[in-house]
Amino acid sequence: MITTDQTLTQATQLLQIEDEHVAHNYHPLDVVITSGSGAVLSDGDGAQYLDFLSAYSAANFGHCHPALVAAAIEQLKRLTLTSRAFHHDQLAPFAEGLARLIGKDMVLPMNSGAEAVESAIKVARKWGYEVKGVPDGRAVIIVAAGNFHGRTTTIISFSDDPLAHDHYGPYTPGFVSVPYGDLEALRNAITDDVVAVLLEPIQGESGVRIPPAGYLAGVRELTSQHRALFVADEIQSGLGRTGRTLALQHENVTADVYLLGKALGGGIVPLSGVVADHDVLGVLKPGQHGSTFGGNALACAIGRAVVSLLESGYFQERAARLGVNLRDRLDGMLGRGVVAFRSRGLWAGVDVDPRLGSGRDVCEALARRHVLAKDTHGSTIRLAPPLVISEAELDHGLDQLELALADLS
Repeated sequence: MITTDQTLTQATQLLQIEDEHVAHNYHPLDVVITSGSGAVLSDGDGAQYLDFLSAYSAANFGHCHPALVAAAIEQLKRLTLTSRAFHHDQLAPFAEGLARLIGKDMVLPMNSGAEAVESAIKVARKWGYEVKGVPDGRAVIIVAAGNFHGRTTTIISFSDDPLAHDHYGPYTPGFVSVPYGDLEALRNAITDDVVAVLLEPIQGESGVRIPPAGYLAGVRELTSQHRALFVADEIQSGLGRTGRTLALQHENVTADVYLLGKALGGGIVPLSGVVADHDVLGVLKPGQHGSTFGGNALACAIGRAVVSLLESGYFQERAARLGVNLRDRLDGMLGRGVVAFRSRGLWAGVDVDPRLGSGRDVCEALARRHVLAKDTHGSTIRLAPPLVISEAELDHGLDQLELALADLS
Protein backbone atom coordinates (compact mmCIF):
# COMPACT_ATOMS: atom_id res chain seq x y z
CA MET A 1 0.00 0.00 0.00
CA ILE A 2 2.89 2.37 0.75
CA THR A 3 5.69 2.16 -1.76
CA THR A 4 8.58 4.51 -0.99
CA ASP A 5 10.91 4.58 2.00
CA GLN A 6 10.14 8.27 2.59
CA THR A 7 6.38 7.72 2.62
CA LEU A 8 6.78 4.55 4.65
CA THR A 9 8.68 6.54 7.26
CA GLN A 10 6.12 9.36 7.32
CA ALA A 11 3.14 7.02 7.47
CA THR A 12 4.77 4.85 10.11
CA GLN A 13 5.56 7.90 12.22
CA LEU A 14 1.96 9.10 12.01
CA LEU A 15 0.64 5.68 12.97
CA GLN A 16 3.03 5.49 15.91
CA ILE A 17 2.02 8.96 17.14
CA GLU A 18 -1.64 8.07 16.78
CA ASP A 19 -1.12 4.84 18.67
CA GLU A 20 0.50 6.76 21.52
CA HIS A 21 -1.75 9.79 21.74
CA VAL A 22 -5.20 8.74 20.49
CA ALA A 23 -7.50 6.56 22.59
CA HIS A 24 -7.72 3.05 21.14
CA ASN A 25 -11.49 3.05 20.62
CA TYR A 26 -11.05 2.25 16.91
CA HIS A 27 -8.93 -0.24 15.01
CA PRO A 28 -8.40 1.41 11.61
CA LEU A 29 -6.81 -0.20 8.61
CA ASP A 30 -3.17 0.84 8.24
CA VAL A 31 -3.79 3.40 5.52
CA VAL A 32 -3.05 7.10 6.09
CA ILE A 33 -5.37 9.17 3.88
CA THR A 34 -4.33 12.69 2.93
CA SER A 35 -6.88 13.73 0.29
CA GLY A 36 -10.08 12.67 -1.41
CA SER A 37 -12.26 13.49 -4.39
CA GLY A 38 -15.51 11.80 -5.30
CA ALA A 39 -15.18 8.09 -4.59
CA VAL A 40 -11.36 8.16 -4.56
CA LEU A 41 -9.05 8.60 -1.57
CA SER A 42 -5.28 9.14 -1.73
CA ASP A 43 -2.45 8.50 0.70
CA GLY A 44 0.74 10.52 1.20
CA ASP A 45 2.47 8.74 -1.67
CA GLY A 46 -0.37 9.48 -4.07
CA ALA A 47 -1.58 5.89 -4.09
CA GLN A 48 -5.33 5.86 -4.73
CA TYR A 49 -8.07 3.82 -3.11
CA LEU A 50 -11.73 3.37 -3.90
CA ASP A 51 -13.89 4.28 -0.92
CA PHE A 52 -16.51 1.59 -0.31
CA LEU A 53 -17.48 2.87 3.15
CA SER A 54 -18.34 6.58 2.67
CA ALA A 55 -17.54 7.28 6.34
CA TYR A 56 -20.48 5.10 7.39
CA SER A 57 -22.69 6.99 4.86
CA ALA A 58 -21.62 10.44 6.12
CA ALA A 59 -19.88 10.98 2.77
CA ASN A 60 -22.83 9.89 0.62
CA PHE A 61 -22.01 12.62 -1.91
CA GLY A 62 -18.36 11.68 -2.10
CA HIS A 63 -15.35 13.54 -0.85
CA CYS A 64 -15.10 17.29 -1.41
CA HIS A 65 -18.26 17.57 -3.50
CA PRO A 66 -17.87 20.93 -5.28
CA ALA A 67 -21.33 22.27 -4.36
CA LEU A 68 -20.88 21.36 -0.70
CA VAL A 69 -17.33 22.71 -0.48
CA ALA A 70 -18.46 25.93 -2.15
CA ALA A 71 -21.29 26.34 0.34
CA ALA A 72 -18.88 25.72 3.23
CA ILE A 73 -16.26 28.18 1.97
CA GLU A 74 -18.81 30.91 1.30
CA GLN A 75 -20.30 30.52 4.77
CA LEU A 76 -16.86 30.37 6.43
CA LYS A 77 -16.20 33.84 5.06
CA ARG A 78 -19.37 35.21 6.62
CA LEU A 79 -20.38 33.51 9.87
CA THR A 80 -19.92 30.14 11.58
CA LEU A 81 -21.54 30.24 15.02
CA THR A 82 -23.85 32.46 17.04
CA SER A 83 -25.31 29.79 19.34
CA ARG A 84 -29.09 29.63 19.46
CA ALA A 85 -29.12 32.69 21.74
CA PHE A 86 -29.50 34.73 18.54
CA HIS A 87 -31.06 34.13 15.14
CA HIS A 88 -28.94 33.71 12.01
CA ASP A 89 -29.92 33.71 8.36
CA GLN A 90 -29.18 30.02 7.56
CA LEU A 91 -31.33 28.17 10.11
CA ALA A 92 -34.78 29.07 8.80
CA PRO A 93 -34.14 28.10 5.14
CA PHE A 94 -32.33 24.93 6.20
CA ALA A 95 -35.17 23.80 8.47
CA GLU A 96 -37.82 24.72 5.92
CA GLY A 97 -36.04 22.82 3.14
CA LEU A 98 -35.35 19.71 5.21
CA ALA A 99 -38.89 19.59 6.59
CA ARG A 100 -40.26 19.85 3.06
CA LEU A 101 -37.92 17.11 1.79
CA ILE A 102 -38.99 14.73 4.57
CA GLY A 103 -42.65 15.71 4.58
CA LYS A 104 -42.88 17.06 8.13
CA ASP A 105 -43.39 20.45 9.78
CA MET A 106 -40.41 21.03 12.05
CA VAL A 107 -36.72 20.28 12.58
CA LEU A 108 -34.80 20.09 15.85
CA PRO A 109 -31.18 20.60 14.72
CA MET A 110 -28.40 18.85 16.59
CA ASN A 111 -24.85 17.71 15.79
CA SER A 112 -24.13 13.97 15.98
CA GLY A 113 -26.50 11.13 15.21
CA ALA A 114 -26.36 10.01 18.82
CA GLU A 115 -27.54 13.48 19.88
CA ALA A 116 -30.50 13.16 17.53
CA VAL A 117 -31.40 9.80 19.09
CA GLU A 118 -31.03 11.16 22.63
CA SER A 119 -33.16 14.17 21.68
CA ALA A 120 -35.86 11.94 20.23
CA ILE A 121 -35.92 9.86 23.42
CA LYS A 122 -36.48 13.03 25.45
CA VAL A 123 -39.15 14.30 23.04
CA ALA A 124 -40.97 10.94 23.01
CA ARG A 125 -41.06 10.77 26.80
CA LYS A 126 -42.20 14.37 27.13
CA TRP A 127 -44.87 13.79 24.49
CA GLY A 128 -45.96 10.64 26.33
CA TYR A 129 -46.41 12.50 29.62
CA GLU A 130 -47.90 15.74 28.31
CA VAL A 131 -49.93 14.56 25.30
CA LYS A 132 -50.66 10.84 25.68
CA GLY A 133 -51.08 11.09 29.45
CA VAL A 134 -48.68 8.37 30.63
CA PRO A 135 -48.07 8.73 34.39
CA ASP A 136 -44.80 10.55 35.07
CA GLY A 137 -41.78 8.27 35.28
CA ARG A 138 -43.46 5.28 33.60
CA ALA A 139 -42.75 5.93 29.92
CA VAL A 140 -41.46 2.93 27.98
CA ILE A 141 -39.73 2.94 24.60
CA ILE A 142 -39.60 -0.31 22.62
CA VAL A 143 -36.41 -0.98 20.64
CA ALA A 144 -35.18 -3.87 18.49
CA ALA A 145 -32.51 -6.46 19.19
CA GLY A 146 -29.40 -5.95 17.10
CA ASN A 147 -29.89 -2.18 17.10
CA PHE A 148 -27.20 0.44 16.82
CA HIS A 149 -28.27 3.99 17.65
CA GLY A 150 -25.04 5.43 19.07
CA ARG A 151 -22.73 5.10 22.06
CA THR A 152 -23.97 7.41 24.80
CA THR A 153 -24.78 5.82 28.17
CA THR A 154 -28.54 5.92 27.62
CA ILE A 155 -28.31 4.48 24.13
CA ILE A 156 -25.93 1.65 25.01
CA SER A 157 -28.26 0.77 27.88
CA PHE A 158 -30.53 -0.93 25.34
CA SER A 159 -27.78 -2.34 23.10
CA ASP A 160 -27.20 -6.09 23.01
CA ASP A 161 -23.71 -5.73 21.53
CA PRO A 162 -21.28 -6.63 24.33
CA LEU A 163 -18.61 -4.31 22.93
CA ALA A 164 -20.95 -1.33 23.13
CA HIS A 165 -22.80 -2.35 26.29
CA ASP A 166 -20.69 -4.20 28.81
CA HIS A 167 -19.04 -2.51 31.82
CA TYR A 168 -20.69 0.89 31.36
CA GLY A 169 -23.48 0.45 33.92
CA PRO A 170 -25.54 1.33 35.81
CA TYR A 171 -27.83 1.49 32.79
CA THR A 172 -30.72 3.78 31.95
CA PRO A 173 -34.14 2.13 32.48
CA GLY A 174 -37.27 2.59 30.42
CA PHE A 175 -36.52 0.43 27.37
CA VAL A 176 -37.87 -2.94 26.24
CA SER A 177 -36.12 -4.85 23.46
CA VAL A 178 -37.91 -7.22 21.09
CA PRO A 179 -36.54 -9.28 18.18
CA TYR A 180 -36.10 -7.25 14.99
CA GLY A 181 -38.63 -8.19 12.33
CA ASP A 182 -40.97 -9.97 14.76
CA LEU A 183 -44.37 -8.25 14.74
CA GLU A 184 -45.91 -10.69 17.20
CA ALA A 185 -43.20 -9.92 19.76
CA LEU A 186 -43.82 -6.21 19.28
CA ARG A 187 -47.57 -6.69 19.64
CA ASN A 188 -47.06 -8.55 22.92
CA ALA A 189 -44.70 -5.87 24.27
CA ILE A 190 -46.91 -2.83 23.72
CA THR A 191 -48.68 -1.53 26.82
CA ASP A 192 -50.41 1.73 27.68
CA ASP A 193 -47.09 3.05 29.00
CA VAL A 194 -45.32 2.70 25.64
CA VAL A 195 -44.64 6.16 24.20
CA ALA A 196 -42.56 5.16 21.17
CA VAL A 197 -41.11 2.37 19.08
CA LEU A 198 -37.56 3.25 17.99
CA LEU A 199 -36.25 1.29 15.01
CA GLU A 200 -33.76 1.38 12.16
CA PRO A 201 -35.70 0.62 8.96
CA ILE A 202 -32.53 -1.24 7.93
CA GLN A 203 -30.08 -2.22 10.65
CA GLY A 204 -26.68 -1.00 9.49
CA GLU A 205 -24.20 -2.06 12.17
CA SER A 206 -25.80 -5.50 12.32
CA GLY A 207 -24.78 -6.10 8.73
CA VAL A 208 -27.41 -4.28 6.63
CA ARG A 209 -30.28 -6.37 7.96
CA ILE A 210 -33.49 -5.74 6.01
CA PRO A 211 -36.71 -6.69 7.83
CA PRO A 212 -39.32 -9.01 6.29
CA ALA A 213 -41.80 -7.51 3.86
CA GLY A 214 -44.74 -6.03 5.74
CA TYR A 215 -42.89 -5.64 9.03
CA LEU A 216 -42.48 -1.86 8.91
CA ALA A 217 -46.10 -1.42 7.81
CA GLY A 218 -47.07 -3.60 10.77
CA VAL A 219 -45.03 -1.41 13.12
CA ARG A 220 -46.85 1.62 11.74
CA GLU A 221 -50.22 -0.04 12.32
CA LEU A 222 -49.40 -1.14 15.87
CA THR A 223 -48.03 2.24 16.93
CA SER A 224 -51.09 3.99 15.51
CA GLN A 225 -53.43 1.58 17.30
CA HIS A 226 -51.70 2.10 20.64
CA ARG A 227 -51.08 5.83 20.25
CA ALA A 228 -47.32 5.50 20.35
CA LEU A 229 -44.79 7.33 18.20
CA PHE A 230 -43.01 5.47 15.41
CA VAL A 231 -39.45 6.85 15.53
CA ALA A 232 -37.37 5.87 12.48
CA ASP A 233 -33.60 6.10 12.83
CA GLU A 234 -32.59 6.89 9.25
CA ILE A 235 -29.17 8.22 10.22
CA GLN A 236 -27.39 5.64 8.05
CA SER A 237 -30.20 4.51 5.76
CA GLY A 238 -31.58 7.93 4.87
CA LEU A 239 -30.72 10.68 2.39
CA GLY A 240 -30.36 8.61 -0.75
CA ARG A 241 -28.34 5.60 0.40
CA THR A 242 -31.01 2.99 -0.41
CA GLY A 243 -32.28 4.53 -3.64
CA ARG A 244 -34.96 6.61 -1.93
CA THR A 245 -34.72 9.71 0.22
CA LEU A 246 -35.78 7.55 3.17
CA ALA A 247 -35.55 3.77 3.53
CA LEU A 248 -39.13 3.66 4.85
CA GLN A 249 -40.34 4.87 1.46
CA HIS A 250 -39.55 1.44 -0.01
CA GLU A 251 -42.41 0.12 2.12
CA ASN A 252 -44.70 3.16 1.61
CA VAL A 253 -44.58 3.73 5.36
CA THR A 254 -44.49 7.07 7.17
CA ALA A 255 -43.01 7.51 10.64
CA ASP A 256 -44.00 10.10 13.23
CA VAL A 257 -40.39 11.07 13.86
CA TYR A 258 -37.34 10.77 11.62
CA LEU A 259 -33.76 10.88 12.86
CA LEU A 260 -31.23 12.10 10.33
CA GLY A 261 -27.50 12.70 10.49
CA LYS A 262 -24.26 11.59 8.83
CA ALA A 263 -24.88 12.58 5.16
CA LEU A 264 -26.84 15.65 6.29
CA GLY A 265 -23.52 17.38 6.99
CA GLY A 266 -22.15 16.51 3.57
CA GLY A 267 -19.12 14.75 5.03
CA ILE A 268 -17.83 18.18 6.08
CA VAL A 269 -19.34 18.96 9.50
CA PRO A 270 -21.45 17.05 12.04
CA LEU A 271 -25.14 17.85 11.52
CA SER A 272 -28.17 15.90 12.64
CA GLY A 273 -31.84 16.52 13.11
CA VAL A 274 -35.05 15.27 14.63
CA VAL A 275 -37.79 15.84 12.04
CA ALA A 276 -41.46 15.64 13.03
CA ASP A 277 -44.73 17.58 13.03
CA HIS A 278 -45.80 20.39 15.37
CA ASP A 279 -47.85 18.07 17.56
CA VAL A 280 -44.67 16.17 18.50
CA LEU A 281 -41.80 18.67 18.49
CA GLY A 282 -44.13 21.32 19.86
CA VAL A 283 -43.76 19.78 23.33
CA LEU A 284 -40.34 21.46 23.62
CA LYS A 285 -40.37 24.93 25.14
CA PRO A 286 -37.47 27.42 25.53
CA GLY A 287 -34.83 26.22 27.95
CA GLN A 288 -36.00 22.58 27.98
CA HIS A 289 -33.48 21.26 25.44
CA GLY A 290 -30.58 22.73 23.52
CA SER A 291 -27.11 22.59 22.01
CA THR A 292 -24.57 25.38 21.59
CA PHE A 293 -23.50 24.12 18.17
CA GLY A 294 -26.85 22.63 17.12
CA GLY A 295 -28.12 24.46 14.06
CA ASN A 296 -24.97 26.58 13.68
CA ALA A 297 -24.66 28.74 10.60
CA LEU A 298 -21.89 26.75 8.92
CA ALA A 299 -23.66 23.43 9.36
CA CYS A 300 -26.98 24.87 8.18
CA ALA A 301 -25.40 26.32 5.04
CA ILE A 302 -23.94 22.93 4.17
CA GLY A 303 -27.20 21.21 5.12
CA ARG A 304 -29.07 23.50 2.74
CA ALA A 305 -26.73 22.44 -0.05
CA VAL A 306 -27.29 18.77 0.83
CA VAL A 307 -31.07 19.25 0.71
CA SER A 308 -30.68 20.96 -2.66
CA LEU A 309 -28.73 17.99 -4.04
CA LEU A 310 -31.46 15.60 -2.89
CA GLU A 311 -34.44 17.63 -4.07
CA SER A 312 -33.82 16.72 -7.73
CA GLY A 313 -33.93 12.97 -7.01
CA TYR A 314 -30.75 12.48 -9.04
CA PHE A 315 -28.75 10.80 -6.28
CA GLN A 316 -31.63 8.58 -5.23
CA GLU A 317 -32.00 7.41 -8.84
CA ARG A 318 -28.26 6.72 -9.13
CA ALA A 319 -28.24 4.69 -5.92
CA ALA A 320 -31.20 2.64 -7.14
CA ARG A 321 -29.72 2.05 -10.59
CA LEU A 322 -26.18 1.25 -9.48
CA GLY A 323 -27.63 -0.80 -6.65
CA VAL A 324 -28.92 -3.25 -9.24
CA ASN A 325 -25.34 -3.69 -10.48
CA LEU A 326 -24.14 -4.18 -6.91
CA ARG A 327 -26.78 -6.82 -6.22
CA ASP A 328 -26.15 -8.67 -9.47
CA ARG A 329 -22.40 -8.78 -8.92
CA LEU A 330 -22.77 -10.04 -5.35
CA ASP A 331 -25.26 -12.64 -6.52
CA GLY A 332 -22.57 -13.92 -8.87
CA MET A 333 -20.17 -14.34 -5.93
CA LEU A 334 -22.49 -16.66 -4.01
CA GLY A 335 -20.71 -19.95 -3.47
CA ARG A 336 -17.43 -18.34 -4.47
CA GLY A 337 -16.43 -16.92 -1.13
CA VAL A 338 -19.77 -15.23 -0.35
CA VAL A 339 -22.34 -17.28 1.56
CA ALA A 340 -25.10 -14.63 1.75
CA PHE A 341 -25.71 -10.91 1.28
CA ARG A 342 -28.39 -8.30 1.82
CA SER A 343 -28.56 -5.14 -0.26
CA ARG A 344 -30.73 -2.15 -0.94
CA GLY A 345 -29.53 0.62 -3.19
CA LEU A 346 -25.80 1.21 -2.80
CA TRP A 347 -25.62 -0.54 0.56
CA ALA A 348 -24.83 -4.18 1.20
CA GLY A 349 -23.96 -6.51 4.04
CA VAL A 350 -21.87 -9.38 2.71
CA ASP A 351 -21.40 -12.60 4.69
CA VAL A 352 -18.10 -14.15 3.69
CA ASP A 353 -17.34 -17.85 4.11
CA PRO A 354 -15.77 -17.91 7.60
CA ARG A 355 -13.27 -20.51 6.41
CA LEU A 356 -11.63 -17.69 4.43
CA GLY A 357 -11.21 -15.52 7.50
CA SER A 358 -12.89 -12.77 9.47
CA GLY A 359 -14.46 -9.64 8.06
CA ARG A 360 -11.31 -7.82 9.13
CA ASP A 361 -9.20 -10.26 7.10
CA VAL A 362 -11.33 -9.56 4.02
CA CYS A 363 -11.07 -5.79 4.48
CA GLU A 364 -7.29 -6.02 4.84
CA ALA A 365 -7.11 -8.09 1.65
CA LEU A 366 -9.29 -5.50 -0.07
CA ALA A 367 -7.08 -2.65 1.16
CA ARG A 368 -4.08 -4.37 -0.38
CA ARG A 369 -6.05 -4.13 -3.61
CA HIS A 370 -6.76 -0.45 -2.95
CA VAL A 371 -10.42 -0.73 -1.99
CA LEU A 372 -11.46 0.43 1.48
CA ALA A 373 -14.40 -1.20 3.26
CA LYS A 374 -15.34 -1.99 6.85
CA ASP A 375 -16.07 -5.22 8.63
CA THR A 376 -18.79 -5.70 11.18
CA HIS A 377 -19.64 -8.77 13.26
CA GLY A 378 -17.88 -12.06 12.47
CA SER A 379 -17.20 -12.56 8.77
CA THR A 380 -19.53 -9.83 7.55
CA ILE A 381 -18.37 -6.74 5.68
CA ARG A 382 -20.34 -3.66 4.71
CA LEU A 383 -20.20 -2.03 1.30
CA ALA A 384 -21.44 1.56 0.99
CA PRO A 385 -19.68 3.42 -1.82
CA PRO A 386 -20.47 7.11 -2.34
CA LEU A 387 -23.53 7.82 -4.44
CA VAL A 388 -21.28 9.67 -6.92
CA ILE A 389 -19.30 6.52 -7.75
CA SER A 390 -19.16 5.73 -11.46
CA GLU A 391 -20.33 2.42 -12.88
CA ALA A 392 -16.73 1.63 -13.89
CA GLU A 393 -15.45 2.41 -10.39
CA LEU A 394 -18.15 0.26 -8.82
CA ASP A 395 -17.33 -2.64 -11.11
CA HIS A 396 -13.62 -2.27 -10.44
CA GLY A 397 -14.17 -2.32 -6.69
CA LEU A 398 -16.31 -5.44 -6.95
CA ASP A 399 -13.69 -7.05 -9.19
CA GLN A 400 -11.19 -6.46 -6.40
CA LEU A 401 -13.57 -8.04 -3.88
CA GLU A 402 -13.69 -11.18 -6.01
CA LEU A 403 -9.89 -11.23 -6.23
CA ALA A 404 -9.50 -10.53 -2.50
CA LEU A 405 -11.70 -13.53 -1.73
CA ALA A 406 -9.59 -15.61 -4.08
CA ASP A 407 -6.45 -14.35 -2.30
CA LEU A 408 -7.82 -15.75 0.98
CA SER A 409 -8.86 -19.09 -0.49
